[in-house]
Amino acid sequence: MSANNGIIFKYISAIALLISLIPSQEIRSQDGILDSAFTFRAGTIKTVNALNLITRQTGYHFTYDSRLVDPASKSEMNFRQTKLKTILDSILGKDSLVYSVIDQFIIISREIPSPPLPIAKDTTVLYNIKVISGIILDSESSEPLPFATIALKHNGRGTVSNNNGEFGLKLMPDDRADTIVVSYLGYFAREIPVIHSLGSNFVVEMKREFISIPEIIIRNQIPQEIIYKTLSGIPRNYGNTPAGMTAFYREGVLRKSQLQTYSEAVLQIFKSPYTATLLNDQIKVLKSRKIENINVSDSVTVRLKAGLSTCLELDGIRNSFDFLSRGNGIEEYSYRLTDIVSYDDESVFEIEFGPREGAEIPIFRGSMFINTTDYALVKVEFMINPAYLQKMKGSFISNPSRDFTTWPVSVKYSVSYRKIGERYFLNHVRGDLEFQSRQKKRLFNALFSVFFEMAVTSAGTENITRFDREELAPAHDVFSRTIKDYDPVFWGSQDFLKPEENLLQALKNMKVRLQEFSQ
Repeated sequence: MSANNGIIFKYISAIALLISLIPSQEIRSQDGILDSAFTFRAGTIKTVNALNLITRQTGYHFTYDSRLVDPASKSEMNFRQTKLKTILDSILGKDSLVYSVIDQFIIISREIPSPPLPIAKDTTVLYNIKVISGIILDSESSEPLPFATIALKHNGRGTVSNNNGEFGLKLMPDDRADTIVVSYLGYFAREIPVIHSLGSNFVVEMKREFISIPEIIIRNQIPQEIIYKTLSGIPRNYGNTPAGMTAFYREGVLRKSQLQTYSEAVLQIFKSPYTATLLNDQIKVLKSRKIENINVSDSVTVRLKAGLSTCLELDGIRNSFDFLSRGNGIEEYSYRLTDIVSYDDESVFEIEFGPREGAEIPIFRGSMFINTTDYALVKVEFMINPAYLQKMKGSFISNPSRDFTTWPVSVKYSVSYRKIGERYFLNHVRGDLEFQSRQKKRLFNALFSVFFEMAVTSAGTENITRFDREELAPAHDVFSRTIKDYDPVFWGSQDFLKPEENLLQALKNMKVRLQEFSQ
């Protein structure tokens, strides 16, 4: 086995299943668009249609807490040369609302009074925590945007939206003067002052940015040279000192649409330097909980093995993949610069890659997104070539039952990085795997969907120390087997990812009531 082949299987073997029987944006004054006069003759229509009508005529999109705006209510949309603020007051029917204009967006909110001064910090922290939650949408199609980054501009804390575009971020009293930045590949970044965003069911629309790039510029770029610049810039972009992180981790297994296991945890991570070092990354579990829905009658169950360690091993900057490494790795792949898109108000190259024709070792195909200025990798999405999955069956399945044949049918990964200050940090890791299993002498297959995900909620480089051996998490084991129970009143001040609707429904079907989602 070649060196490159060994590198590939180092990552793949860590992703195993155990099968067993059982530009800066500034707030504009309301003297602009809000004081401009408009004429509408639409009659009685739903509020959501009225807002869409205003958007089409003015070019301004709306961001709002859906508790303040009932999109299904009806209002009269008949106005002649009337100020937009007056129109909004009329169709929304609430004179206590505040309108703020930021870029091409109008934020609808209610002024929130300052929190009371804490009497004692240790007893009032939870009382003073505020939450912003809601959904990230495409402003034109209203489609949800999965895995968008939602972060505080000045202190670096943040989270990501789930697969349905939903998010939640806990805010401390000191965060009231900060700004929330929402980022998504190919879209203008959004900046929303915290004071205008406190609330539940917040709707954040993102506007797509189209960068017109002459074809000759794209043709003249050599993808391999861009990748080599990325590798050379690792010490500058990702740092040569260790970092400390707090992260939310979750994993789950579904058989068809039925949830079998679901586990969550808050982690502390010691991230070793990105330059040459003998130190490995470390994980410590601060909090964890799980739920299982496995009956004695279940003929086969699936458990995810080594999900914690895999999240760190999928850090392709720290542990170079063969499609992002010097030497023979890059030579075994073909690369194509397909586009230049925006991310966080900067431009990034989109480079597609796949096995070079005739190559035997490469098994991945996907897309890399690399900043055009500092050449930092900001995101990579990739999958294992389906043609290789059957050959690699042994890399994914451990301890298969003699009565069952189990094989992978789809393996996909996504890894992103976020810039905090002058340094990039690991931001989000997601793996989605599908397996089929068939019992001997049975006609039909059982389909299992497996996912694992880690979102970094804070990162820093001050006072970083390694963990003691007894504190380390069993990163290479079946994580769900290390947790005893599922506590519905749990996270406190910790940030977490909201389960997608299908997971929430599965939990409800199992008679599990999560307090944080019960209202």
